[in-house]
Amino acid sequence: MKLIRSKGILAAIAMLIAYSSEAQENKKAQDIKAIKSMCGCFEVEFNFAETFQYTKDANYKPSKTKREFGLEWVELVEDQPSKLVLQHLLIVDTMIVKHWRQDWEFENTKFQQFYKDKTWKFQELTKNDVKGQWSQKVYQVDDSPRYQGTATWIHADSRHFWTNTTDAPLPRREYMVRSDYNVLKRTNKQEITKDGWIHEQDNIKMVRDDNGKDKILAKEKGVDYYTKVADSRCKASQDYWKKTAAMWKNVRTKWQSIYDQGKDLNMETKIDNQTLYEFLFNLKGDATKAQSDKIIDSFIKKG
Repeated sequence: MKLIRSKGILAAIAMLIAYSSEAQENKKAQDIKAIKSMCGCFEVEFNFAETFQYTKDANYKPSKTKREFGLEWVELVEDQPSKLVLQHLLIVDTMIVKHWRQDWEFENTKFQQFYKDKTWKFQELTKNDVKGQWSQKVYQVDDSPRYQGTATWIHADSRHFWTNTTDAPLPRREYMVRSDYNVLKRTNKQEITKDGWIHEQDNIKMVRDDNGKDKILAKEKGVDYYTKVADSRCKASQDYWKKTAAMWKNVRTKWQSIYDQGKDLNMETKIDNQTLYEFLFNLKGDATKAQSDKIIDSFIKKG
């Protein structure tokens, strides 16, 4: 009788394990479908408004409310079971701008976390910390780091979304006109909709000193709407990527070799009065890996 009972218990445990494994695989498949939904051609509406000011400086001027529009192609550059790489290409009139990039990695434990100015600190989490989660790693137009975070995709009540809070450098719309803060604490939410997807942000503008102490300057709300349109409208971006994909793959490979070292990263802002992206954007599509490697190496501070 005891033997029969034990076999029954073992069978029940085996069934539970099998069910749990199947449920995890189904959940991961849902996650991947959601991430891939962000690929394609989109009309984009960018909205940002400063909501609250915390400074006592009477001369403080808040950022102007911004509302801009664009057409953006999101290319699926890598499609692996636990890693998806999405490259954004912005169409501005007749010009194609290699825009931001987002990498999604399942149960990733290694991060380059933004600290302040041009410094990122290496962080390694445990496997338990990231179980079932996807990290989103966002990169600048030159594929240098921007911000990274990890969280669980939620699929409930016919909604599909991912939310994370992490520190980031100032976006271009801010660093071109402001230097009174050096860290943007971003709460990012990506939500898939029937028409496309929404990138919602609740941001905190902060001044971080050399001791890591933060002072809040202001808060900001951002909502970017990506509305799906026919892929044919983004043909110019698709053609650009075909011509330059090999060069940008070399750039990504070089950066990955730097990230794989698992060290803090400190970068130069300019060399010979040019930024990293200006050097790389001036390369031709057939540029060699040695050429792009040399440029990137020159911007990495040693020690």
